[in-house]
Amino acid sequence: MTKEDLMRKAIELSIRNVAEGGGPFGAVIARNGEIVATGVNRVTPDCDPTAHAEVSAIRAAAKVLGTFDLSGCEIYTSCEPCPMCLGAIYWAHLDCMYYGNNKHDAAAIGFDDAFIYEELDLKPADRKLKSEVLLPEEAIQAFKDWEAKEDKTEY
Repeated sequence: MTKEDLMRKAIELSIRNVAEGGGPFGAVIARNGEIVATGVNRVTPDCDPTAHAEVSAIRAAAKVLGTFDLSGCEIYTSCEPCPMCLGAIYWAHLDCMYYGNNKHDAAAIGFDDAFIYEELDLKPADRKLKSEVLLPEEAIQAFKDWEAKEDKTEY
């Protein structure tokens, strides 16, 4: 399949998902022009704030391929990813991303992530989400254990 075919599939998924009660977002993960997995936004039907199309597609592709490293794959998404999805795309090591609508198009229909990007630029103490460091001297143990572990699978 061509890039355009794969993007059309992501767009088709987004349109169908609206008709089926989900959000207006669809994603396709492909390798060598072949679809590995797809995902749609199921935040409201599944009561899951992380059930975005891109995250759903990444989870499905990782399961199909049996790996958390999706190097060699590309993602086609009907809209420029939100900060959570963009982070997931980076963590999954996807080679390339293609998107249809942009974040301004999304904001125009009520999906505005600008405040998250703005919050990320602030020091934790200045963010709207109250946060406080708690028990760091105990929490560090897991990091020490990880660092010392010789048979770990790095990611």
